[in-house]
Amino acid sequence: MKGKNMKITWLTQAGLLFENENIKIMVDPYFSNSVGERSPEKNRRIPADMSFLDKAPDVILITHEHLDHLDPETVEALISRAKKPITFMAPENAFLKLKKYGGEHNYVMLNPHSVWSERGVTFYAVHAEHSDRTAVGFILDDGERTYYVSGDTLYNYDVIDEVLELVEDGVDYAFLPINGKGNNMNAKDAADFAYEIDAKCAVPVHYGLFDDLDPEAFDFDDTMILEPFKTVEI
Repeated sequence: MKGKNMKITWLTQAGLLFENENIKIMVDPYFSNSVGERSPEKNRRIPADMSFLDKAPDVILITHEHLDHLDPETVEALISRAKKPITFMAPENAFLKLKKYGGEHNYVMLNPHSVWSERGVTFYAVHAEHSDRTAVGFILDDGERTYYVSGDTLYNYDVIDEVLELVEDGVDYAFLPINGKGNNMNAKDAADFAYEIDAKCAVPVHYGLFDDLDPEAFDFDDTMILEPFKTVEI
């Protein structure tokens, strides 16, 4: 992917889409209202743009098994639209759930310290400090830039050290939760975390779908605020 610009779309909550002419990568896609159906106080506040289900991702990364990250309705919708095999990558608990979908798709278990390469991108799984003890974050390296998607995690020095071991000079883009609930960092923790990993640019996620948090509370020198379902090119 050297020399190729990356397009990034925030799919709300922790969902992201990375794409260029060589690869499309979805992370934690959540397009249904499954969580709200179980807990009405968590009904979607941002309608899902269902056209993104037709994006035909080559790779789907799932950071952990919680419903707003591994949503059966969304996974089934993506599989039903697939014209070619999808590579699913996930840590153990999520992997075991995904593998049950079978078919011609490729299911890869990525626990911390695992590495996988596909279509010119190297994927590194790193520990996430979360209530799902198998949860991970992912570092994506396309040969030009590095993108760290933390998944759900608390501020944790072991996580920081693990990221710095993989990217000594700091990741180019860090996507960090700021909701401060459910074993996640709040905006201050996430900003401090971004400084600790020497992120060149930080992007707040995991807010706005179930709450009215203001992303401006995320105080980092170089912040990129994404609008839901609006694609930016970097």
